[in-house]
Parts: sequence; structure tokens; C-alpha cells
Amino acid sequence: MKFFHLSDLHIGLKLMNHDLSHDQAYILDKIIESARERQPEALIIAGDIYDKSVPSAEAVAIFDRFITELSHALPQMEIMLISGNHDSAQRVNAFRSLLSDHHLHMIGLPPLEPEEHIEKITLTDKYGPVHFYLLPFVKPSMVKAITGTDENGTNLTYDAALHALIGRENIDPTARNVLVSHQFYLSTGKSAADIPRADSEIVTVGNIDSVKGDILERFDYAALGHIHQPMQLNGKDCYRYCGTPLPCSVSEAGQAKGIVEVELEAKGTVRTSVIPLKPLHDVRKIKGKLAEVLSAPSEDYVSITLTDENDLDVFDMQDRLSAAFPNLLEVRRNTRHSADYEAGLAPQESLSPFQLCQSFLSDLAPEDEALLAEIINSVQHSAREAKI
Repeated sequence: MKFFHLSDLHIGLKLMNHDLSHDQAYILDKIIESARERQPEALIIAGDIYDKSVPSAEAVAIFDRFITELSHALPQMEIMLISGNHDSAQRVNAFRSLLSDHHLHMIGLPPLEPEEHIEKITLTDKYGPVHFYLLPFVKPSMVKAITGTDENGTNLTYDAALHALIGRENIDPTARNVLVSHQFYLSTGKSAADIPRADSEIVTVGNIDSVKGDILERFDYAALGHIHQPMQLNGKDCYRYCGTPLPCSVSEAGQAKGIVEVELEAKGTVRTSVIPLKPLHDVRKIKGKLAEVLSAPSEDYVSITLTDENDLDVFDMQDRLSAAFPNLLEVRRNTRHSADYEAGLAPQESLSPFQLCQSFLSDLAPEDEALLAEIINSVQHSAREAKI
């Protein structure tokens, strides 16, 4: 069985206030072209369909066109998608039962009551059934009616909640099983510090949302979303984040993006390959003197760092850069003066909001630190949602 693994479309995203709608529509068309050429039996989107829980009308129209044209191109292909932490779970979950009759499985909510289970879609090929377990983004508070709380009546950790939620499923070890999930999984024995995070990702204080990757070993393949850089977990090609289909921040500049094509044969045989996706405009970092930079104009999205040693007294510098780079994101200076200035500020500027609050309040009890972390996470999430 062949299927495509995608995630983190983030439709509606603005890159430093630059509208990416044309770039996103372009890359989605490339995905349709690849599906038409490669003829997968299924296509998976592992969360973060939209960049905001209340997407713009234009973002909804882009996604509607993508799903419609994809369905027309491959009418028998099963499309399976889950909500991510950027999506509205209730909105993604709308018309869930009705759409499933038309090869479209949009799963916005995880099981919430004890009698409910993770949505399972079963497809069959010549080797037998393949069970796809579709688990949207989960917060421990969402599933406490199923997983319970700790001895103090507090919600379980993300790690404990996910292990309990997946652990209660009756997964047939003799069949082929695929997990589709949008969480922050860690390779066994690794820490959150080992995972590179993009600027556009929401990072929780203390990485409280991390989940140990040992739970993935129950599956033949884990189609993961949430981390924007493509990567494998547990040292295996079959447990992986596919990454975003195009860069969502300057920190993703230079990353190779693509569709993960998965082929499941008999139990125990999994083959993966990456179909490259070339964006309409790359995201690049450019560093050099002003004259050098201006000599190589481009329509890519660029972050420019000027290295001229002397202060530039060029009154129309910004206009000249904007003319050479119509998708200019930012201009930075890398002079000796600014380097010394930044060095003096570095120790304090490097502190996170949580660390700044800790240093101001001082001598917090462990339970107060946990409450502070929860408040900061909530504020950061609300600020991210409100940002235009």
C-alpha cells in the first residue's frame, strides 16, 4: 500500500507580514501533480491545516480548492487528516461522519469519553488490512475523563496522557498499523533540547508537551506532524516528521522540503522516499556588503545581513534593497559597533519569559513555578492566536 505523508500546511500564514497565499496554493498544486503521477491509495495530513484556529476566508478557499481538486484527480484515494495545535478541533471535526462516506476523513477531536476510541480507518491490499489510527492534537485536560488524573487530582502530563490514551487501544500486533499524530514526540533516550525548533512553532515553557517516543514502537509507521524540520525518531525511517511543505520562517531557510511517500508491503517491510517540493520562492539568508548584495537581485524571500564595517550613509538604501528584492523580509547590520552592543545585552536578552519572571519573583515553590509556566503558556498561545 502506498500513501503520502504531509503535515503542517499552515494555510493563511504570513511570513513577516508577507502574504504567502500564492506560494501555498502553488505548492498544493505541486502536491496534486505528484499524487496524480504516483497514484497513492491514501494521503495523510498530520495536523496544522491552518495557521490559525479561525482561518481567513481566503485560507479556507485555498484548502477547499486543494481537497476538491485532489478528490477529482484521485476519486478513490482516501484522504485522512487530523487537527493540530493551530487548528480549531471543533471546526475540523464538523461533518465528520458525512465526509467519511466520501473518502474524506477529517478528525478534529480525540476520544473524550470512556466509551470512545481513537478513530481507526482500515484499508486493505493484497497483504491484508492496514489500520490507520487518527489521533488529533491532545491536551491532557481534553482526555482526563478517559485517562484520569494523578493522586493529587491534577491532570496527567502530556507524556502520561498520550501513553494512557494509546495504550488502551486494542492494536493487533500481527497486522500493519499506522499512527497519525500531531504531538511533540522525542526519540527514546533524547531530551527536548536535542530537537531543533523553528521560529514559527509554538514552544511551551519547560517543553511540558513532550512525549516519549517509545509509544511509537507499537506501530509499523508513525506519520507525525508538529515539528517543521523533517526528521526521524528512534533512529528509524518509519517514525518520522515530514516537516512543512514550504518554509514558514527564516529559521527554516535552506531546509529541503518534500512529500514522504510510504510503501507498506508485508508486515515488517516499510519503504519510504521523499518527493522534493520546490517552492515558488525560496526563503534565504543573505550576508555580505551592500554592493555585493545588490549585485545579485532575487524574488526569493530574503533576510539580509549587511557586513559593511563602516556605517552606511546611503539615504535610499532601503529603497534600493526593496527594488532588488521585492520579497525582502528584513535587513540586519553586522557592524563592530552593533556586535559590541548586542554582546553587552546578550545575557539578559537570551532569557525566556519564564526565566525573566523567575528572576524577578525569586524563590518560587515548585507548585508556584508550575502555575507560572501554565500561565505563560496560556498567554503565549492567546497572543499567537490574536496576532495578525
